[in-house]
Amino acid sequence: MNKPLSPQPFDPRGAAAMFERYRRDDSPKPTQWNDTLDLILAHRSHRNFLPEPLPEGALEIVVAAAQSASTSSNLQVWSVVAVQDEARKTRLADLAGGQKHVHHAPLFLVWLCDLARLENIGRERGRDAAGLSYFEMFLTGAVDAALAAQNAVSALESIGLGCCYIGAMRNKPEEVAKELNLPPNVFAVFGMVVGVPDPAANAAVKPRLGQAAVLHHEQYEWGDAQREAIETLDEKFKEFQKEQGLPDQGWIRQALSRVRGPEALSGRDRIREALNALGFALK
Repeated sequence: MNKPLSPQPFDPRGAAAMFERYRRDDSPKPTQWNDTLDLILAHRSHRNFLPEPLPEGALEIVVAAAQSASTSSNLQVWSVVAVQDEARKTRLADLAGGQKHVHHAPLFLVWLCDLARLENIGRERGRDAAGLSYFEMFLTGAVDAALAAQNAVSALESIGLGCCYIGAMRNKPEEVAKELNLPPNVFAVFGMVVGVPDPAANAAVKPRLGQAAVLHHEQYEWGDAQREAIETLDEKFKEFQKEQGLPDQGWIRQALSRVRGPEALSGRDRIREALNALGFALK
């Protein structure tokens, strides 16, 4: 069990991890720290993997960790499809806009909002499950899938594996559903590539907004503190992009470009239409 280190003016290991995450001189300097916090704050996306299989039993460990996450009302309205077949990974990579790491990763996990399970249970027992047709239940399934997946991330990173979320499973949801043989009322929320990270690839900790942008006390406030955090991240993100050999456009330009209009959503502007096609008669 991780126990906090003895209180000090600040813990050097924790201060270093905080600085790496925020790249700010005023980054928090915690007085207590442990290995779990080290693991969480060191998270980074990995898209390059060694050509070797996952350790024996790793998938089952990761799924057990996922199932240990919180789930609304214990409904457990999520599932995950583990894809290792090379041809299927290639087809899914094409559906995800040609992301080569989907094909090259030894394991591709597709996390699902799964309302079909409760629907089937109700039908087989002659019980009404009309509540599944409300948007609240789709949202519950999506949240449950995200909570489960993030638990899985912590688990796989703790055993030396790496990952990257793939939101592009939502680009062509009907085609993804067909490829995975998803029944009605099941939706692929996102994917996740998993493998042994290639140490030669330069995967660094990506800086985040300073806490003043996301932490509000008592009530939400848009003001100078948020603006400063945003402007500072924009500069730090340019530094990060240069280090990674990427165009140094900064965070603001990149984020606003992603939300400039429906044409920037890579097909995800039609998710409501896709949900109807996949059997979600949402109210």
